[in-house]
Amino acid sequence: MDKYGLIGYPLGHSFSISYFNQKFADEGIDAVYENFEIASIDLLPEVLDMNPNLKGLNVTIPYKQKVMQFLDNISPEARAIGAVNVIKVKHEGKNIKLTGYNSDVIGFTKSIEPMLERFHKKALILGTGGASKAIDYGLKSLGLETVFVSRYERPDTIQFEKITPEVVQEYNVIVNCTPLGMYPHTDECPLLPYEAMDNRTILYDLIYNPDETLFMKRGAAKGANVKNGLEMLLLQAFASWEFWHEK
Repeated sequence: MDKYGLIGYPLGHSFSISYFNQKFADEGIDAVYENFEIASIDLLPEVLDMNPNLKGLNVTIPYKQKVMQFLDNISPEARAIGAVNVIKVKHEGKNIKLTGYNSDVIGFTKSIEPMLERFHKKALILGTGGASKAIDYGLKSLGLETVFVSRYERPDTIQFEKITPEVVQEYNVIVNCTPLGMYPHTDECPLLPYEAMDNRTILYDLIYNPDETLFMKRGAAKGANVKNGLEMLLLQAFASWEFWHEK
């Protein structure tokens, strides 16, 4: 039986394990998906040794960057972003070849692209954590100019308090890559001039619990087009499966 899994620490309830095991059951695939909660990325070789039927892994926090040192090959997108969240495990005799990919970009671009109109030329990326780099890469690949927004003074970023109504009208695609508004803190949202938004504004939230964050609600009240991160998550899972089965 083939095995797939998720490495990270800590691992609570993960979307991947329920999604893939349901997929295997529905499609009659002789495989299982497991969580590998490892306290250090240095335990990855041990996971590989103990699971000789492992064909692929997903990677989550805090190992998306640290895992790269263990890989034999890294896709151009993952290298440019500086993070890997999918690994193909290939057995060649006694040797194991590991190839890293980033499915965040595919999931995000396929999800946001249908929302874009010709007047969407500039985007604000809220947050500077791991996911924000993939979002930046994805938006640029769709032809948008991007600016990172941070709470702190950092090179090539602007601060939340400096975002004026004029900035929101110029940068009319806004992607939330922060945890603000995630359950159970549903009464929080990024500090923005929501009153400047209208039906030319897109608010995309990587959060999918709750279905509609306060960020989305406040934008929608002004006519903005809003979307959460659930479809991106599903598209990432599809992409993982494609990467694992690439010839």
